[in-house]
Amino acid sequence: MAAENAPTAGEYIRHHLQHLQMNFQFESVKQTAIVDFSVFNLDSVVYSLLLGVLGCFVLWRGARRATSGVPGRFQAAVEIMAEMVETQAKGVIHNEKSRKLVSPLALTVFIWIFLMNFMDMIPVDLIPQAWHVAGPAAGFPDYMRVVATADLSTTLGLSVSVLLLCFYYNIKIKGLGGWGHELFTAPFGAHPLLWPFNFLMQVIEFVAKTVSHGMRLFGNMFAGELVFMLIALMGGAFTLSATGIGLAIGHVIAGTVWTLFHILIITLQAFIFMMLTLIYVGQAHDAH
Repeated sequence: MAAENAPTAGEYIRHHLQHLQMNFQFESVKQTAIVDFSVFNLDSVVYSLLLGVLGCFVLWRGARRATSGVPGRFQAAVEIMAEMVETQAKGVIHNEKSRKLVSPLALTVFIWIFLMNFMDMIPVDLIPQAWHVAGPAAGFPDYMRVVATADLSTTLGLSVSVLLLCFYYNIKIKGLGGWGHELFTAPFGAHPLLWPFNFLMQVIEFVAKTVSHGMRLFGNMFAGELVFMLIALMGGAFTLSATGIGLAIGHVIAGTVWTLFHILIITLQAFIFMMLTLIYVGQAHDAH
């Protein structure tokens, strides 16, 4: 009977890829268009905010417990991360005053994205299964995704925030007139006939950097989440089959190997996003 009621592999994956979606009247809805700004993913919002608060708390505790003597392991870990980010920032942002804001921001972004990525290490069905009972009981749909960075709206929101930061530093460093002049005279030259082409190239550059910045993180995390779902299906198929011990062995081996490999991926993706943030802000300081 359990096997008859069990979802198919396709149904299982589609259910796990569905966000807990709401409109701004806080009514349960499902997105029907590729772009729909009247809908937001409540699960991504909640987990990203909670992990953002956790990341800030970790940094606050590290600063609060800092001593001039021999540091403990926690203080040493925070200092290593802070020094790593500051070293990278010095290489691309030569304005010391700007680094006072950008370096802590980059460190916060690194820890925040790492924590959101790390949610992918939690067993696929652990939180959704708990929500399967609690969610409908509270009047919510039975959907729950916990990896906020596997949501394109989250990653593009982060990349657009970096774009706005770049606009801010372009204006602050070069002045509104200086940046406006650069938009119309670079990269082809200052001849008036070249102004439309220069401006178009600048717009394309900003859009391409922003989209690729968000899509890179989303693509890697979405793919990693999907692989964990496929591995979970191997274990599920074993429980529904009297034979097929190979599925159980494959589930354990594949799960272990992919988990170890994915630890590297989630760290690397957080580092890449942080580095691109520093590079793009550094480019905003450079004159063309």
